[in-house]
Amino acid sequence: MRKKRTRLIFENVSVLDAGAKGKSVGKAPDGRIIFISNAVPGDVVDIQTTKKRKAYFEGVATKFHSLSDKRTDPLCEHFGVCGGCKWQHMDYDYQLYYKQKEVENNLRRIGHLTLPEILPILGSDQKYFYRNKMEFSFSDSRWLTQEEINSKHEITDKNALGFHIPGMWDKILDIKKCHLQADPSNEIRLEIKKYAQLNELRFFNPRNHTGLLRTLMIRTSSSKEIMVLIQFYDDAEDKRNGLLDHLKKKFPQITSLLYVINRKGNDTIYDQDIQCHAGKEYIYEEMEGLKFKITAKSFYQTNSQQAYELYKVVREFAHLNKTEVVYDLYTGIGTIAQFVAAEAKKVIGIEAIPEAIEAAKSNALENNITNVDFFSGDMKNIFNKEFVASNGRPDVIITDPPRDGMHKDVVAQILQIAPRKVVYVSCNSATQARDLELMKEVYDVKLIQPVDMFPQTHHVENVVLLEKHGQL
Repeated sequence: MRKKRTRLIFENVSVLDAGAKGKSVGKAPDGRIIFISNAVPGDVVDIQTTKKRKAYFEGVATKFHSLSDKRTDPLCEHFGVCGGCKWQHMDYDYQLYYKQKEVENNLRRIGHLTLPEILPILGSDQKYFYRNKMEFSFSDSRWLTQEEINSKHEITDKNALGFHIPGMWDKILDIKKCHLQADPSNEIRLEIKKYAQLNELRFFNPRNHTGLLRTLMIRTSSSKEIMVLIQFYDDAEDKRNGLLDHLKKKFPQITSLLYVINRKGNDTIYDQDIQCHAGKEYIYEEMEGLKFKITAKSFYQTNSQQAYELYKVVREFAHLNKTEVVYDLYTGIGTIAQFVAAEAKKVIGIEAIPEAIEAAKSNALENNITNVDFFSGDMKNIFNKEFVASNGRPDVIITDPPRDGMHKDVVAQILQIAPRKVVYVSCNSATQARDLELMKEVYDVKLIQPVDMFPQTHHVENVVLLEKHGQL
């Protein structure tokens, strides 16, 4: 028999700080930390616990005695249910403050680093409608509000096209308007749902794996191009073509109209064959005259405008003078490598995903960049003594790993090569701090620049410049 979970109530708790994963922090009467999902630092609240651990509680604010001056009114009607923009209720200046504080805390507490003064975080000019890529899921059993559940009325419309409820893989929140991607993103999504319902196209059931419509991806670009990819579970050609032809007619500005038939247990598309229904198989991003071909499977920074600011920081920290050999680790489709190439002697890009490397080579060819070479392979295996001997010892290494940070063997290889500079770009300052601690025997932290790529969320990018000890 399962033991009944005891929920505690803590009254008049002062919310003290912002913590990990977008939650705020208070203290229980016994001194244990409480992570609160719906409060802002400065609020005074009553809290009902949802989880109890040896060192902390998790909980939700059930009553607000006073509201923080750091608050603002969220724009989105879905705020508080959708997990996408957890800080919409916090004034943007304070969002930036807590992001910078998180970076500094992680570097000090996890990395045990001696730090220079951290440069002020670069905020985003666009607070909303900044994302160039959005992914939505279809469901025939949408998330119901408490009001709907309590209502005596029969719920007839159970279809949803939107986002997963946090922590619930099979529940989809139907989205009326999302404030993260600019028009015509909302119009396209709503038109797809409208057409599907009028024409009785079945929405996916994630538990039973039945239905036609599975996921939707919309990509936009700084060059004003639009990609739409619909993932179908069933292979119903007439229904599929009917929807795609309708979109082509309704939205002639769609540059790339794609689809995929995916009957796997999961909805990832990276091992699937993408089909082009109309237009091109790709769209273009542009930056300082450079063009980057983006396919359905390409990784590209999801905030195009801030990506440009981020790459300018990387280039400034590298401070190249056209004599250096530069290695760009985790190069993706070669964006950073090509962005700095004009100021380097040679740039070597390394990436695990073969399709990304093919795109990087294609982009370099289209951009008439001849001093870059790209290689595909597992970073910890390909980045070794033989590779360096063949391609030249780097003067500067730029590394932009995934959230998990660098493998310890990659860190060890960097330390063995010991280039005079390392520019470390990270979307997770905690794993960045872990890696930097391993490198502090050889390197000093010289510059730190947080960059806000994701307004209304707790996520923050960070760039660190390392220089070898004693280097002038």
